[in-house]
Amino acid sequence: MTKIPELVPPLPAGRAWSRNLRVTSAIDWLKAGWRDLLVQPGLSLAYGLAVFLASVAIVYCILNFEWDYILFPALAGFMVVGPVLAVGLYEKSRRLAAGEKVTLGRMILVDSGPGGQVLFIGALLCGLMLLWMRAAVLLYALFFGVRPFPGLDHIATILVTTPTGLALLLTGSIVGGLFAAFAFAISAFSVPMLLDKRVDAFTAMGTSMVLVWSNLPALLGWGIVVLGLTVLSLLTGLIGLIVVFPLLGHATWHAYESVRG
Repeated sequence: MTKIPELVPPLPAGRAWSRNLRVTSAIDWLKAGWRDLLVQPGLSLAYGLAVFLASVAIVYCILNFEWDYILFPALAGFMVVGPVLAVGLYEKSRRLAAGEKVTLGRMILVDSGPGGQVLFIGALLCGLMLLWMRAAVLLYALFFGVRPFPGLDHIATILVTTPTGLALLLTGSIVGGLFAAFAFAISAFSVPMLLDKRVDAFTAMGTSMVLVWSNLPALLGWGIVVLGLTVLSLLTGLIGLIVVFPLLGHATWHAYESVRG
């Protein structure tokens, strides 16, 4: 008799990876992340402040050079590269769990064992972000033709009050969602894994995808939490990133710990 293979891909042997996370696991990760943030909070908030200042500088450059047509894709792309930017926060949570000393220097200059692999994933995620930004520009041209961008003051009205705008909004959301889903799947656990295990980037990303698929309800909930807190940060003029980014970074490490077993 022919045996039908499992639909869920196998995980690497010899590791007690979890396939049974609760739907409400995201709440536990946030609580654990908040506890880590409150331990030497100045370190985490300094990290968040650096991310905030870098984000403001990027937005300023986009507006100053009149590249406002890529502003929204760039803000959405922030969620794509965020997991790599948070590597220092993972290191703080890892050291706290191990009872080791935590300093800002240790967070910034993470022990370079997996450094090249982390940089590879970072380059891949940056490439995905740039590809999404280019796709957004092409979608605009497909729906509205080769015409000047109407500006931030008018684009929102056009998107929600015209049939073409609504069609672009729907199509852009679907395409952007596919980019975001792929980026989330390969990065949800891969970077923390590189700090914890001696694996290469491809193994880490592949394992991350399998773990996301195996715990889809819990990771969908986590994705919604990440999206909601990121949108909240944007609504505060990015100031919320000073707290939200460290919180999500620490919580991501605990998400990894929960699947590591």
